[in-house]
Amino acid sequence: MATMIRMTTIGQLQSALEASTNKPLLLFKHSTRCPISAGAFREFQSYLEGTPNEEVEYGLIYVVEDRPVSNEAAELLGIRHESPQAILVKDGAPVWHTSHSNITTQSLKEALV
Repeated sequence: MATMIRMTTIGQLQSALEASTNKPLLLFKHSTRCPISAGAFREFQSYLEGTPNEEVEYGLIYVVEDRPVSNEAAELLGIRHESPQAILVKDGAPVWHTSHSNITTQSLKEALV
């Protein structure tokens, strides 16, 4: 199973975005208060438990608990905040993103080929 790193500081987020020049980063923004987000998180975990792309780093941002990090991700990437939300970053820039019920094990497999 691939490792997912929880990002609790803006510094962690910035480092992960900088490292995306070497290895793509998939960020998952998750609200622990939302049932739709819970379903998307299960899909994300299912993807990670299957055969995830090992060439990708996986980051998790809790949007309520770590709001400054979530807001900074939206600002730095230029993508309006939604949760749940999945954002694929390469070379420090977003190349794919989706949200809500569009986050499925299959959509992640297709985006992370």
